[in-house]
Amino acid sequence: MMPRLTILMLLATLWMVACTLPAHAATIPNVRGLRPFTAQTYFMSLPGYLRGEYFTEHDVWISPREARILVAEQISPTVIASGRVPRHHSR
Repeated sequence: MMPRLTILMLLATLWMVACTLPAHAATIPNVRGLRPFTAQTYFMSLPGYLRGEYFTEHDVWISPREARILVAEQISPTVIASGRVPRHHSR
């Protein structure tokens, strides 16, 4: 009886832990190589497109600020240095 109870308790604990974990890993949509305001991005900015794709995949909206940061992290430093991608300052 004791081993069954132990196994049952272990399974119940594992089930509870599994229920508290996210349903899927938070993957970030890739915007590298995409140009803003084109048909590829549904005529949206890269942060706007990333937000929309993230919502489609995860059913959760991220903030515009988070989207700008994620886009900046994906774009190479040379593109940022060239001035083609605006730097966003906190207000």
